[in-house]
Amino acid sequence: MSTHTTDALHGTPVGDAALAALRARLVGEALVPGDEGYSEARRIWNGMVDRRPALIVLAAGVEDVQEAVRFGAENGLAVTTRGGGHGVAGTALSDGGLVVDLSRMKHVHVDPDSRIARAEGGVTLGELDAATQAFGLATPLGVVTKTGIAGLTLSGGIGWLRRKHGLAADNLLAVEIVTADGERRTASERENRELFWAVRGGGGSFGVVTALEYRLHPVGPDVFFALVLYPGELAGDVLRRVDEYTGEAPDEVSPLVFLGRVPHAQPYPEDAHGAPYVAVAALYAGDAKDGERALAPLRELGEPIVDLSGVLPYTEAQAILDEDYPDGWRYYWKSVDLAELGDAAIEAIVEAAGRAPSHHSTIDVWYHGGAMDRVDPGATAFGARPRFLIGVEANWEEAADDEANVAWARAAVDAVRPYSTGGAYLNFPGLFEEGEELLRASYGERNYARLMALKADVDPNGLFAGPGAVGSANAA
Repeated sequence: MSTHTTDALHGTPVGDAALAALRARLVGEALVPGDEGYSEARRIWNGMVDRRPALIVLAAGVEDVQEAVRFGAENGLAVTTRGGGHGVAGTALSDGGLVVDLSRMKHVHVDPDSRIARAEGGVTLGELDAATQAFGLATPLGVVTKTGIAGLTLSGGIGWLRRKHGLAADNLLAVEIVTADGERRTASERENRELFWAVRGGGGSFGVVTALEYRLHPVGPDVFFALVLYPGELAGDVLRRVDEYTGEAPDEVSPLVFLGRVPHAQPYPEDAHGAPYVAVAALYAGDAKDGERALAPLRELGEPIVDLSGVLPYTEAQAILDEDYPDGWRYYWKSVDLAELGDAAIEAIVEAAGRAPSHHSTIDVWYHGGAMDRVDPGATAFGARPRFLIGVEANWEEAADDEANVAWARAAVDAVRPYSTGGAYLNFPGLFEEGEELLRASYGERNYARLMALKADVDPNGLFAGPGAVGSANAA
């Protein structure tokens, strides 16, 4: 058992007496370096992130969260929040800080009559989908089932339903949040409206979100999902033709095109292993038979390497990319918003994808529009919603390859940035080295100023750590 720990950010020791008093008030656990379970508790999905908090509180409920927040404020410890631990930038942890770990808070309640789900802050995407699909319902979330719903939603949340039903944040009805004063509040259209505006896309540095209420929609239980890999030399043509298709497609279709290399595994043809591909993926958010017809053009863009399309349960469609993101691999992602996908941008994307040092890396093109476009930029903190999002995903296995892969991701973004609106999707943030300029461009000047004003009001001492004081402290 460690006798004390120190906050490297503020140099504030946490003494034995204060720690013992905190433990006596908690239902859950408080771990410091040297405690059994501490090493496991500080481990998150991205193997690049190796941070050592001074204190980790494994909260059993909201009262534990309040105790932890008050303890952080009283002892000068910067507070971060761990939900699913799947945020690529690792903002769930800070060296020498206090982590409020919500991973034990897993309760989900679904009301099929009102079509509302309430889920605690430790729930993952897959867990919420499983609960809502029991009633043939879903809310827009992301595309990897181990992602925590809180961090995902607080910075927007894009997934397969985005053109039909919008962002995860657009479907948020209320949150329960513990603010810097340790008070438990509800934020909704009826209570604490400015705070509710902020948590819909403005990140998690306004408090610890302990529960979220979502609007649900009829989806599934079976859906048609298109997933086709074409040879890499078709990449430019495929990107253009999917753009044309999306302009005419129903909102039920939210395409994603990604460029990478064929995995050395089944069900991919052995003679294609390691070869460049351009993949087209889309879920049809409606009747599966209608989906097969609507998605047919995406399966006819050339001679495929493999066509894995078909009818499957919605929960399986949500998990279709899970195997691409194993726990403990090393991840460094960045993103760029584009208003148009012109020839020069396409050329930059294709060339950058071909230079990736890791065969696990991809460049992803998300085609937006539909319901996302029908939300006023000032209605939520998420702000402007450009037509395209370019995600650069450097994914690799060994620490020795860090430098090459990080350099590739940065260079790829730099190659596309001349065609950008200047903003990015803040759930794909690198390690937040970009700073205030990126936040301003992503939120828009008016929304950014409004967020900063609210931050100064609800967290005047900057208790909740986050990039630029506004970014996400609730890590997905």
